[in-house]
Amino acid sequence: MHETERRSAEQPSHSLISRTGVAYYPIALVARLPFAMMVIGVLTLVVSARGSVELGGLNSAMVGLGIACVGPLIGAAADRFGQRPTLLIAGAVNSALLGALAWVAFSPAPTWVLFLTSFAVGATVPQISPMSRSRLVTIIASELPRQRRPRLLSTVLAYESAADEVIFVFGPVAVGALATTLGAWAPIAGAAILTLCFVTAFAVHRTSAPAKSAEERAATLAPASHLWRPALLITVFGIFTVGLFFGSMLTSLTSFMQDRGDAESAGLVYGVMGIGSAIFAIGVALLPARFTLRARWLVFALMILAGTALLQTADDLPRMLLSLAIMGIGIGPMLVTLYSFGARRSPEGRSATVMTMLGSGLMVGQSLAAAVTGVVSADLGTRAAMVLPLVSAVLAVVAGVANWVLTPAGREPGISTGPIELD
Repeated sequence: MHETERRSAEQPSHSLISRTGVAYYPIALVARLPFAMMVIGVLTLVVSARGSVELGGLNSAMVGLGIACVGPLIGAAADRFGQRPTLLIAGAVNSALLGALAWVAFSPAPTWVLFLTSFAVGATVPQISPMSRSRLVTIIASELPRQRRPRLLSTVLAYESAADEVIFVFGPVAVGALATTLGAWAPIAGAAILTLCFVTAFAVHRTSAPAKSAEERAATLAPASHLWRPALLITVFGIFTVGLFFGSMLTSLTSFMQDRGDAESAGLVYGVMGIGSAIFAIGVALLPARFTLRARWLVFALMILAGTALLQTADDLPRMLLSLAIMGIGIGPMLVTLYSFGARRSPEGRSATVMTMLGSGLMVGQSLAAAVTGVVSADLGTRAAMVLPLVSAVLAVVAGVANWVLTPAGREPGISTGPIELD
């Protein structure tokens, strides 16, 4: 009896789920849904309210610009003052601004007011995915047995990437369903409600560590200059190239389907890559340790390159589906690998900042590529637009080669409770 009680008492220190609780995962999953609904939701809202696809696209880009400019600062605030107050404030402000955007879009307000409101919506987006990664990585690094940390880190980052894939597949579906049944305002209103409810629940969850005192921050917070080390910057650039791929691929696919008179099905076709990507992202946790992170970056980037090369010959839907399936094999594991590098290269005390830098890099790449690909598609046609995913894949491979040079064999960064040395 005493032995059983002793083991029960010890078990929480050896189990991640006993530390987080089962409820953490559905809360964190739903809390990131508004982020996936936002860009396409703003596009749908503005096109319906103002009757201009161009204006809708520009406002979606303003949302992405707001995220890029202010997102890392929200991460820095979480590292400095704690996730709870940061998310409670950001969630409340973002929810109110989403409601304001729905009103401004249908009002006679000038275009510059609409742009400013869209930027403010992006600037206040609660960074749930980076914050969740930061929480789980911190728990693994500080509260779980050292020998289990590498495998747990890989598993957690695989789960987080799979969760993002699922959300980004179903986010546009939710927008379409709400807009069709209730009106163009409904996706933005739904995002506001979800933000208010689930971001608040995520913020007050017990995994949110309390804010550190000034003395604790001085002792545990690495200098901001450590965020500019080459090994970390190449990781941010790597995930930026993935964002370029997402934006160019979805936009060129939409053009491809529009040429066939079925633009509405682009999201469903795109899901072929998303579903495969999520499955293979989870499978990364099963890869052997001898298959190193720097090797994974190159292998998965080359897989994406193979898929985008096949894309150049896609004249019919079956070949398009095949190329998407091949890309899906590489893109999910690629994201897991990049976030793994980000976690292991985070300067001490700046995990949320780094994760938010990665999330912002992904969004900036996606927004930029979507805008450029849309212009190329309109001016030069679908075939020219489909070259851009290939360009993004080439950049991902180049970044992988640079990372290989910056990460000598046998010196890949590990996860620990102390400062992490960057190569």
